[in-house]
Amino acid sequence: MGGESKKLGESIQAARKSAGMTQQQLCVAADLSYSTLAKIERGAIASPSIFTVQRIAEVLGVSMDNLVGAVVHGHSGHLPAKKTSKNGIRFVYFDINGCLVRFFHGAFTQLAQDTGVPSDVIESTFWHYNDAVCRGEIDLEEFNTLFAEKIGVKSIDWKPYYMQAVEPIEEMVELITWVSEHYSVGLLSNIMPGFIEDMRRSSLLPGISYDVIIDSSQVGAIKPEESIYKIAEAETDAQSHEILFIDDSRTNLMAAERLGWKVMWFDSYRPAESAERVRSALDF
Repeated sequence: MGGESKKLGESIQAARKSAGMTQQQLCVAADLSYSTLAKIERGAIASPSIFTVQRIAEVLGVSMDNLVGAVVHGHSGHLPAKKTSKNGIRFVYFDINGCLVRFFHGAFTQLAQDTGVPSDVIESTFWHYNDAVCRGEIDLEEFNTLFAEKIGVKSIDWKPYYMQAVEPIEEMVELITWVSEHYSVGLLSNIMPGFIEDMRRSSLLPGISYDVIIDSSQVGAIKPEESIYKIAEAETDAQSHEILFIDDSRTNLMAAERLGWKVMWFDSYRPAESAERVRSALDF
Protein backbone atom coordinates (compact mmCIF):
# COMPACT_ATOMS: atom_id res chain seq x y z
CA MET A 1 0.00 0.00 0.00
CA GLY A 2 1.39 3.38 -0.97
CA GLY A 3 1.72 6.28 1.42
CA GLU A 4 -0.79 8.41 -0.49
CA SER A 5 -3.53 5.78 -0.48
CA LYS A 6 -2.94 5.24 3.23
CA LYS A 7 -3.27 8.97 3.93
CA LEU A 8 -6.44 9.19 1.86
CA GLY A 9 -7.92 6.26 3.79
CA GLU A 10 -7.03 7.87 7.11
CA SER A 11 -8.57 11.16 5.96
CA ILE A 12 -11.83 9.46 4.95
CA GLN A 13 -11.96 7.49 8.18
CA ALA A 14 -11.42 10.64 10.26
CA ALA A 15 -14.14 12.51 8.35
CA ARG A 16 -16.54 9.59 8.76
CA LYS A 17 -15.98 9.43 12.50
CA SER A 18 -16.36 13.21 12.80
CA ALA A 19 -19.71 12.84 11.04
CA GLY A 20 -20.71 10.19 13.58
CA MET A 21 -21.19 7.51 10.94
CA THR A 22 -20.27 3.84 11.02
CA GLN A 23 -18.76 2.15 7.98
CA GLN A 24 -22.08 0.44 7.31
CA GLN A 25 -24.00 3.73 7.41
CA LEU A 26 -21.58 5.39 5.00
CA CYS A 27 -21.75 2.39 2.67
CA VAL A 28 -25.53 2.59 2.47
CA ALA A 29 -25.58 6.37 1.99
CA ALA A 30 -22.82 6.39 -0.65
CA ASP A 31 -23.97 3.16 -2.36
CA LEU A 32 -20.66 1.41 -1.71
CA SER A 33 -19.94 -2.17 -0.72
CA TYR A 34 -18.60 -2.73 2.78
CA SER A 35 -15.52 -4.39 1.28
CA THR A 36 -14.72 -1.40 -0.95
CA LEU A 37 -15.00 1.19 1.84
CA ALA A 38 -12.97 -0.92 4.27
CA LYS A 39 -10.18 -1.31 1.72
CA ILE A 40 -10.19 2.40 0.88
CA GLU A 41 -9.98 3.37 4.56
CA ARG A 42 -6.99 1.15 5.20
CA GLY A 43 -5.27 2.21 1.96
CA ALA A 44 -5.53 -1.16 0.24
CA ILE A 45 -6.88 0.38 -2.99
CA ALA A 46 -4.03 2.27 -4.61
CA SER A 47 -6.18 4.60 -6.74
CA PRO A 48 -9.84 4.79 -5.70
CA SER A 49 -12.16 6.15 -8.38
CA ILE A 50 -12.50 9.93 -8.19
CA PHE A 51 -16.26 9.42 -8.49
CA THR A 52 -16.21 7.13 -5.43
CA VAL A 53 -14.25 9.67 -3.40
CA GLN A 54 -16.65 12.41 -4.55
CA ARG A 55 -19.67 10.38 -3.36
CA ILE A 56 -18.01 9.81 0.00
CA ALA A 57 -17.23 13.52 0.35
CA GLU A 58 -20.83 14.48 -0.48
CA VAL A 59 -22.29 12.06 2.06
CA LEU A 60 -19.89 13.24 4.78
CA GLY A 61 -20.56 16.88 3.98
CA VAL A 62 -16.94 17.74 3.25
CA SER A 63 -15.17 18.99 0.16
CA MET A 64 -12.89 16.92 -2.04
CA ASP A 65 -10.07 19.20 -0.94
CA ASN A 66 -10.67 18.17 2.66
CA LEU A 67 -10.16 14.54 1.76
CA VAL A 68 -7.60 14.72 -1.03
CA GLY A 69 -5.76 17.82 0.18
CA ALA A 70 -4.34 15.95 3.15
CA VAL A 71 -2.80 13.50 0.72
CA VAL A 72 -1.43 16.08 -1.69
CA HIS A 73 0.06 18.36 0.94
CA GLY A 74 1.06 15.77 3.51
CA HIS A 75 4.32 13.88 3.69
CA SER A 76 4.17 10.49 2.02
CA GLY A 77 5.23 7.78 4.44
CA HIS A 78 7.02 4.60 3.45
CA LEU A 79 5.50 1.40 4.73
CA PRO A 80 7.82 -1.57 5.09
CA ALA A 81 7.10 -4.47 2.74
CA LYS A 82 5.15 -7.29 4.38
CA LYS A 83 6.58 -10.79 4.32
CA THR A 84 5.31 -14.19 3.25
CA SER A 85 6.08 -17.15 5.50
CA LYS A 86 7.74 -20.29 4.19
CA ASN A 87 4.35 -22.00 4.11
CA GLY A 88 2.77 -19.12 2.20
CA ILE A 89 1.04 -17.09 4.93
CA ARG A 90 0.60 -13.38 4.19
CA PHE A 91 -2.28 -12.36 6.47
CA VAL A 92 -2.97 -13.31 10.10
CA TYR A 93 -6.37 -13.00 11.80
CA PHE A 94 -6.61 -13.13 15.61
CA ASP A 95 -9.66 -13.87 17.72
CA ILE A 96 -10.15 -11.61 20.77
CA ASN A 97 -11.97 -13.35 23.66
CA GLY A 98 -9.90 -16.21 25.00
CA CYS A 99 -7.06 -15.39 22.64
CA LEU A 100 -5.91 -11.78 23.04
CA VAL A 101 -7.70 -11.28 26.35
CA ARG A 102 -8.52 -13.82 29.03
CA PHE A 103 -12.10 -14.99 28.85
CA PHE A 104 -14.70 -13.01 30.82
CA HIS A 105 -16.06 -15.74 33.10
CA GLY A 106 -15.30 -13.51 36.09
CA ALA A 107 -18.03 -11.14 34.93
CA PHE A 108 -20.65 -13.84 35.57
CA THR A 109 -19.36 -14.36 39.10
CA GLN A 110 -19.33 -10.64 39.88
CA LEU A 111 -22.82 -10.12 38.44
CA ALA A 112 -24.10 -13.03 40.55
CA GLN A 113 -22.64 -11.44 43.67
CA ASP A 114 -24.18 -8.06 42.86
CA THR A 115 -27.65 -9.36 41.99
CA GLY A 116 -27.99 -12.44 44.20
CA VAL A 117 -28.91 -14.51 41.13
CA PRO A 118 -27.10 -17.87 40.86
CA SER A 119 -24.14 -17.70 38.49
CA ASP A 120 -25.34 -20.67 36.44
CA VAL A 121 -28.63 -18.86 35.76
CA ILE A 122 -26.76 -15.72 34.76
CA GLU A 123 -24.43 -17.57 32.42
CA SER A 124 -27.14 -19.62 30.69
CA THR A 125 -29.25 -16.48 30.23
CA PHE A 126 -26.27 -14.57 28.85
CA TRP A 127 -25.60 -17.18 26.18
CA HIS A 128 -29.29 -17.21 25.26
CA TYR A 129 -29.01 -13.62 23.97
CA ASN A 130 -25.29 -13.35 23.15
CA ASP A 131 -25.48 -14.46 19.53
CA ALA A 132 -28.23 -11.96 18.73
CA VAL A 133 -26.32 -8.96 20.05
CA CYS A 134 -23.01 -10.10 18.57
CA ARG A 135 -24.71 -10.53 15.19
CA GLY A 136 -26.17 -7.02 15.47
CA GLU A 137 -29.77 -8.24 15.53
CA ILE A 138 -30.34 -6.37 18.80
CA ASP A 139 -28.37 -3.48 20.25
CA LEU A 140 -26.62 -3.46 23.61
CA GLU A 141 -29.43 -1.57 25.32
CA GLU A 142 -31.96 -4.19 24.25
CA PHE A 143 -29.59 -6.95 25.32
CA ASN A 144 -29.29 -5.40 28.78
CA THR A 145 -33.07 -5.08 29.06
CA LEU A 146 -33.74 -8.67 27.99
CA PHE A 147 -30.96 -9.98 30.22
CA ALA A 148 -32.28 -8.11 33.28
CA GLU A 149 -35.89 -9.15 32.68
CA LYS A 150 -34.98 -12.79 32.22
CA ILE A 151 -33.06 -13.07 35.51
CA GLY A 152 -35.57 -10.90 37.38
CA VAL A 153 -33.56 -7.79 38.26
CA LYS A 154 -34.34 -4.14 37.61
CA SER A 155 -31.45 -3.38 35.26
CA ILE A 156 -28.06 -4.58 34.04
CA ASP A 157 -25.20 -2.75 32.36
CA TRP A 158 -23.13 -5.60 30.94
CA LYS A 159 -20.23 -3.66 29.42
CA PRO A 160 -18.56 -2.55 32.71
CA TYR A 161 -18.69 -6.13 34.00
CA TYR A 162 -17.04 -7.34 30.83
CA MET A 163 -14.37 -4.63 30.78
CA GLN A 164 -13.41 -5.30 34.40
CA ALA A 165 -13.25 -9.05 33.87
CA VAL A 166 -11.01 -9.26 30.80
CA GLU A 167 -7.27 -8.68 30.86
CA PRO A 168 -4.63 -8.85 28.13
CA ILE A 169 -2.73 -12.10 27.64
CA GLU A 170 0.80 -10.72 27.74
CA GLU A 171 2.33 -13.44 25.57
CA MET A 172 -0.18 -12.61 22.85
CA VAL A 173 0.46 -8.87 23.13
CA GLU A 174 4.11 -9.56 22.39
CA LEU A 175 3.23 -11.99 19.61
CA ILE A 176 0.76 -9.82 17.72
CA THR A 177 3.15 -6.87 17.97
CA TRP A 178 5.86 -8.99 16.37
CA VAL A 179 3.47 -10.38 13.74
CA SER A 180 2.30 -6.87 12.77
CA GLU A 181 5.88 -5.86 12.01
CA HIS A 182 6.18 -8.58 9.35
CA TYR A 183 2.66 -9.51 8.19
CA SER A 184 -0.74 -7.94 7.61
CA VAL A 185 -2.85 -8.41 10.75
CA GLY A 186 -6.55 -8.40 11.51
CA LEU A 187 -9.06 -9.04 14.28
CA LEU A 188 -11.93 -11.46 13.68
CA SER A 189 -14.27 -11.53 16.65
CA ASN A 190 -17.77 -12.38 17.81
CA ILE A 191 -18.28 -9.30 19.93
CA MET A 192 -20.89 -6.80 21.08
CA PRO A 193 -21.31 -3.34 19.51
CA GLY A 194 -18.68 -0.80 20.51
CA PHE A 195 -16.62 -3.20 22.59
CA ILE A 196 -13.57 -3.24 20.30
CA GLU A 197 -13.32 0.56 20.28
CA ASP A 198 -13.58 0.71 24.08
CA MET A 199 -11.04 -2.08 24.50
CA ARG A 200 -8.57 -0.26 22.28
CA ARG A 201 -9.07 2.98 24.19
CA SER A 202 -8.57 1.13 27.48
CA SER A 203 -5.42 -0.62 26.20
CA LEU A 204 -7.06 -4.00 26.67
CA LEU A 205 -6.13 -4.76 23.06
CA PRO A 206 -2.60 -4.34 21.69
CA GLY A 207 -2.03 -0.82 20.43
CA ILE A 208 -0.96 -1.71 16.92
CA SER A 209 -2.34 -0.64 13.56
CA TYR A 210 -4.75 -3.36 12.41
CA ASP A 211 -5.11 -3.81 8.68
CA VAL A 212 -8.65 -5.22 9.06
CA ILE A 213 -11.11 -5.44 11.94
CA ILE A 214 -14.04 -7.80 11.46
CA ASP A 215 -16.53 -6.93 14.19
CA SER A 216 -19.42 -9.42 14.08
CA SER A 217 -21.93 -6.82 15.26
CA GLN A 218 -21.02 -4.60 12.30
CA VAL A 219 -20.95 -7.21 9.54
CA GLY A 220 -24.09 -9.03 10.72
CA ALA A 221 -22.59 -12.50 11.00
CA ILE A 222 -20.83 -14.55 13.67
CA LYS A 223 -18.33 -17.39 13.73
CA PRO A 224 -18.64 -20.21 12.75
CA GLU A 225 -21.05 -19.01 10.05
CA GLU A 226 -19.44 -19.24 6.63
CA SER A 227 -20.45 -15.70 5.68
CA ILE A 228 -18.23 -14.00 8.26
CA TYR A 229 -15.14 -15.78 6.92
CA LYS A 230 -16.03 -14.80 3.37
CA ILE A 231 -16.40 -11.18 4.47
CA ALA A 232 -13.09 -11.38 6.33
CA GLU A 233 -11.30 -12.87 3.32
CA ALA A 234 -12.71 -10.21 0.99
CA GLU A 235 -11.25 -7.51 3.24
CA THR A 236 -7.70 -8.78 2.72
CA ASP A 237 -5.48 -8.76 -0.35
CA ALA A 238 -4.68 -12.43 0.26
CA GLN A 239 -5.94 -15.72 -1.12
CA SER A 240 -7.64 -18.18 1.23
CA HIS A 241 -4.54 -20.38 1.55
CA GLU A 242 -2.47 -17.31 2.47
CA ILE A 243 -4.55 -16.52 5.59
CA LEU A 244 -3.75 -17.87 9.07
CA PHE A 245 -6.51 -17.75 11.68
CA ILE A 246 -5.77 -18.07 15.40
CA ASP A 247 -8.69 -18.85 17.70
CA ASP A 248 -9.38 -20.74 20.94
CA SER A 249 -12.48 -22.45 19.49
CA ARG A 250 -11.93 -25.54 17.38
CA THR A 251 -15.42 -25.15 15.90
CA ASN A 252 -14.51 -21.69 14.60
CA LEU A 253 -11.19 -22.97 13.27
CA MET A 254 -12.73 -25.89 11.41
CA ALA A 255 -15.18 -23.54 9.68
CA ALA A 256 -12.26 -21.41 8.46
CA GLU A 257 -10.27 -24.45 7.40
CA ARG A 258 -13.15 -25.64 5.21
CA LEU A 259 -12.72 -22.43 3.20
CA GLY A 260 -9.03 -23.11 2.68
CA TRP A 261 -7.58 -20.99 5.49
CA LYS A 262 -4.67 -22.18 7.58
CA VAL A 263 -5.63 -22.37 11.26
CA MET A 264 -4.00 -22.71 14.66
CA TRP A 265 -5.66 -23.42 17.98
CA PHE A 266 -4.75 -21.12 20.87
CA ASP A 267 -4.61 -22.71 24.32
CA SER A 268 -5.22 -19.98 26.90
CA TYR A 269 -3.92 -22.28 29.64
CA ARG A 270 -0.56 -22.49 27.84
CA PRO A 271 -0.22 -19.06 26.23
CA ALA A 272 3.58 -19.07 25.96
CA GLU A 273 3.56 -22.44 24.24
CA SER A 274 0.77 -21.38 21.89
CA ALA A 275 2.52 -18.12 21.01
CA GLU A 276 5.72 -19.99 20.22
CA ARG A 277 3.86 -22.35 17.88
CA VAL A 278 2.49 -19.36 15.98
CA ARG A 279 5.97 -17.84 15.68
CA SER A 280 7.27 -21.11 14.29
CA ALA A 281 4.45 -21.28 11.76
CA LEU A 282 5.29 -17.75 10.61
CA ASP A 283 8.97 -18.41 10.14
CA PHE A 284 10.24 -16.68 7.04
